[in-house]
Formats: sequence, C-alpha cells, structure tokens
Amino acid sequence: MSDTPFGFGLPPEEPEDGDDGKKKGSEGGGQGGQGPANPFSGFGGLPGGSGGDNPFAAMFGSLNPNDLGAAFQQLGQMLSYEGGPVNWDMAKDIARQTVSQGTADGTKDSSVSPGERSAVEEAVRLADLWLDGVTSLPSGASTSVAWSRAEWVEATLPAWKQLVDPVAERVGAAMGDVLPEEMQAMAGPLLGMMRSMGGAMFGQQIGQAVGVLAGEVVGSTDIGLPLGPAGKAALLPLNIETFGKDLGVEKNEVRLYLALREAAHQRLFAHVPWLRSHLFGAVEGYARGIQVDTSKLEDVVGQLDPSHPEQLQEALQQGMFQPEDTPAQKAALARLETALALVEGWVDAVVHEAAKPRLTSADALRETLRRRRASGGPAEQTFATLIGLELRPRRLRDAARLWASLTDARGLDGRDALWEHPDMLPTAEDLDDPDGFVHREQMDFSELDKMLGEAAGGGPGKPDLKKDDGGGGDAEGDSDK
Repeated sequence: MSDTPFGFGLPPEEPEDGDDGKKKGSEGGGQGGQGPANPFSGFGGLPGGSGGDNPFAAMFGSLNPNDLGAAFQQLGQMLSYEGGPVNWDMAKDIARQTVSQGTADGTKDSSVSPGERSAVEEAVRLADLWLDGVTSLPSGASTSVAWSRAEWVEATLPAWKQLVDPVAERVGAAMGDVLPEEMQAMAGPLLGMMRSMGGAMFGQQIGQAVGVLAGEVVGSTDIGLPLGPAGKAALLPLNIETFGKDLGVEKNEVRLYLALREAAHQRLFAHVPWLRSHLFGAVEGYARGIQVDTSKLEDVVGQLDPSHPEQLQEALQQGMFQPEDTPAQKAALARLETALALVEGWVDAVVHEAAKPRLTSADALRETLRRRRASGGPAEQTFATLIGLELRPRRLRDAARLWASLTDARGLDGRDALWEHPDMLPTAEDLDDPDGFVHREQMDFSELDKMLGEAAGGGPGKPDLKKDDGGGGDAEGDSDK
C-alpha cells in the first residue's frame, strides 16, 4: 500500500531503511517503500490492474477481453458513487480481493477447521483463567472466535470506518472549501466527479491496506484498538501458524501467549468504559485540525484537465495535504500516542506476569512481539498510513516498565484503579520519569468521600468505605474482584 496516502508523509525522523516489512510489502503488492506513492496509484486491486502511476493506465493497460467488462463495471462504480468520503463498498471488495490473492509467501486464506476453532476457544479460556491472578479487571470476552482472514476483514470494517471517515471527510471538505462560491457553481460537475473519484480512491487505498493487514494480524487488537465486536476475543489460526513458524517455539505456546494478549485487551476495553471513545475521539480531534495548502490546490484545480486525472495525483504526490503543525494537532497526536502506549504497555506487563511462570518461551515471545512493534510491524504501518500517526515503540517499553513498577509499589488494585478516569493515567512526561510517577504521593479522596457521604444523608458517623489502603484503589475499582 501507499507510503503517503491522503498526501501524508511519514515522520521525517523515520529511517528510510528502518523497516524490512515495508520492503517485503512491496513484493506482495501491499505496503512497501517501492510501492505507489499516493492514493491515486496502486490500482492493482482492479481486474488486470498494474498499479502504475496513471490509475486509468493501470486499470486498462494489461486487460484481456474477459476482464474488460469487469473493469468498466468498477469504473462505473467509481464515477457513480455518491456516498460519504470513502467508498466502503469498494474498500470491502478490494480487501476481499487482496485476501484472496494470498500473502507474499504464497499462503492462501482458508476456512477455519473445527479443530482450530476448538483450540482457540480452549486457549482463550485458559488465558482468562491465568489473567484472573494478575489483574483486578474481570474477563471481558463473552465469546471467543477463530477467524479466517476474510472474516477478519468483514468484522473489522466498521471500526476502520469510524477511524478513517473523519480524516477522509476533512480532506474532502478542504478540497471543496478552497474554491469561491461562484467557482464552485461553475465547476459543480467537475467537483462532483472529483468527490466520486476521491471516495473510490480512498476506498481502494483503505481496502488494499486492510486486505494486506488481514494477512498478518493474529487477533482483533493488534494495533491496540478494539477493531472487532465488543466482548468477542478473536484469533486467526492461519496467521498464528505463520507467525510462529520460524520461532522454534511449540505451537500451543505461541497460540496461548497470543490468546493472553487478546484476552488482556478485551478486559481493558470491556471494563474501562471511557477508553474506546477516548482513543477514537483523539483520531477525530486530529482530523479536525487537518489543513490543506490552498495555494497548491487552487493551482491544481485551475489547471485541471478532466481527461488527465493524473494531474491531481501528481499534486497529491507533492504533499498537498500535509497536516499543519498546530498546537491542536500536536495535542491530539500526543493524546492518542500516549493512550495507545499505555494500553499496550499494560497488556505487555500483565501478560508477561501471567505467562512467565507457566510458559518456557514467555521471554522469547515477549521480545519477538516487542521487536515486531519496534520495527514498524504491519499493524503500526497501516495505522500510520491511514490516519497519519505512528506509535513510537519507545513509549511502549516505557509504559510497560511503568505498569510493572506500579504493580510492585501499589499492588494489582492500585495499578488497575488508575484506569477509572483518564485524568488519573500517567502522561507522556510520566513515561519519561516512571519512577517519579510511581512514588509520587497519591491523592487522598477520603475527606471528599466523607463530605459526599454526609451530604447524601449518611451523617458524620458514616464509615469511610473508601479508606486509602496505600494501594490507590477504591471500592469502585475493587468491586469486580
């Protein structure tokens, strides 16, 4: 998939050769550094498409007569689209096509067998049992499922829609807002065509991204966000087998360790009710701050020849949609980046605590997954590509150390009680100084609780049910134990 979709470039400090996954992705028609440079390239998902610089050349350049009808049908779908900022029907079709083509190593998707389904259910059940002893948050998975890659695509598209639509909508609005009203009236048909093509091209880009990602993820929470339905712990047996193939670790241990991670994520998102909206809200906040270089857009629109759509492609390639470096943008990105690091760090810490006494390969699997994330694994690349954000791996390790230190200093209840409200969580500055946060004097709410109890009619003699025991927890945080 593209390295600069929607015109966003990767952060300048990222080394060009720092991610072997990108180079490999280019071989698989996916997301390599040698792949298309913008969302108007890479129409490889269309029948016979070559993914060349000109999307129409890519579409028709190597067609055989049998594919011509299908290509015209897809072109008609592109130009007739009148929905939102992303053509999600096209995104779904292309994601399914990408999955059906298989991964770069030649692995094809397959239906989940009854044996694989039973193995996943047993792994999640055992994982939840182990996690009971290392966190005060109860199980968050009401069901466990084993998905094929195609099933993962179907199940996660609603979450991708919620993540990507705000960004695509802001970009599309900026394209229309830049023209004076009188010009908008004159250019109405052209703008309508551009919106239709833009929605389809965003859909193509996202569909390809999701399809490539489906070939590598092992569950529903690989990017630290709840992509699947609430309360459903999901693993992909085919991808788990591929993940563990060269590790030298027994297959059941790999499956169980990954089930621990999936089940830990499910606990967090099920019992921290504000967390999902906090994360997705940060993405929307980031989208609201997107600005467009209007001078470039005005030049492009003024000179655009409808018979040469590659002109708009070239403008995107030049960074027409670079986000403006405003305080609001920085705040939204920092909030999301820190929250994701805290989620992943908590999962890393509790899974390690549960797995280390029981799995001989726990340390090796932990380090493998950390390196996968640190090297810009497929989940990180896709998330960065779709919304212009990269989770810094250094934050993940810092967060894991902080949560482990909190466990030692405050116990399970005190550590997990910090999830009761976003204002109680460590900040980015706290990740720089975890020891300072861990040993900082905790707020004592006992007097406030006493006053609230008396105001509610409990009287001055009402016992304090939230007396601070040094663990930072309270009755509400411990009620699920």
